Amino acid sequence: MDNYIEFVKMILPEFLVEHFNLVKTVKQGETMHLYFEELNVVPSEAKDRILIAHGFHNEITIQDFPLRGNSVYLHVKRRRWLDKTTRELVQRDWNLVAKGTRLTNEFASFLKEINRY
Repeated sequence: MDNYIEFVKMILPEFLVEHFNLVKTVKQGETMHLYFEELNVVPSEAKDRILIAHGFHNEITIQDFPLRGNSVYLHVKRRRWLDKTTRELVQRDWNLVAKGTRLTNEFASFLKEINRY
């Protein structure tokens, strides 16, 4: 099983493989939609707090590298937790999208690089 995980890390952004579950895949013509939900693992910076899972933020859609001639869209739902003591909402600070785009940081960097040639 470890070989599959390592292989998937080469295809998808590593943070997705490590911190999210792939819950659904849809292929529509030459477009692939991959749906991810953040794992219910409390952020390490909040380990000393009493947190309960409190649903998800709205889904975001990010375009990623094409795979096998197909456009790829990552649909990502980030989790949030509620601090039982303070009633404060807690979430991880993910930098999923390149600033000013709807592309993954890696894909945006790649497109910038090939545009220079």
